[in-house]
Amino acid sequence: MKNQCILTSLMYAAMLGISANLCAENLSTENIQRQKATSKYQAYLPAEYTVFEVVQGDLNKDGLKDVVLIVKGIDPKQWVTDEYRGKLDRNRRGVIVLLNAKGQYKKVVQNLSLFSSENEDGGVYFAPELVPSIEKGLLKLHHAHGRYGYWAYQFRLEGRDMRLIGYDSSDNFGPYVNSETSVNFLTAKKLVRENLNKDPDSDPKFKETWSKVNVAPMYLSKIQDIDDLSFE
Repeated sequence: MKNQCILTSLMYAAMLGISANLCAENLSTENIQRQKATSKYQAYLPAEYTVFEVVQGDLNKDGLKDVVLIVKGIDPKQWVTDEYRGKLDRNRRGVIVLLNAKGQYKKVVQNLSLFSSENEDGGVYFAPELVPSIEKGLLKLHHAHGRYGYWAYQFRLEGRDMRLIGYDSSDNFGPYVNSETSVNFLTAKKLVRENLNKDPDSDPKFKETWSKVNVAPMYLSKIQDIDDLSFE
């Protein structure tokens, strides 16, 4: 299945006239942007880490743009050779939260191994894509898994850490939604919406089930591996 997906992608690329040189150019541009970000935020990075992605937004409602860095280790021992994909960087990724204090940044959260590598084995499908964002004062860590749906975590600044306050997921098969889950950790309530209509060509018919959740407060700096969290 994985090889079929790759071949299909290459076919589409050829149809669209996307050359290998253009892909290489885009990759180089991406690497240059990461190098610039690493240089800009070097003072806040531990040794042997580089910036993978930068997200900006107001986390503490003071009108200033705070910064969330998705960082990545650069340990050469974490490179592996895959039978089909060649050499892969399996260094884990982490997160650093910087609050803007009138142009100077103050580090409030650091978790250097929260996320798996972007080159992890996705099984019969591509690995989930991490899409971080700051929306309405919350840090959202969205994992997009193509036709299989998504799952996302919402964190709110609380003191010198960020508390997990929400979780949402959608279990899909293409456009067909099998079920949706939403958890509010502040109210300790969980909603599961199960699609009772098994016909993928018809409108969904959801059955809603509410329940209570008993989960101790969880904080961004303390979570060892976000992939180990399960609230389904």
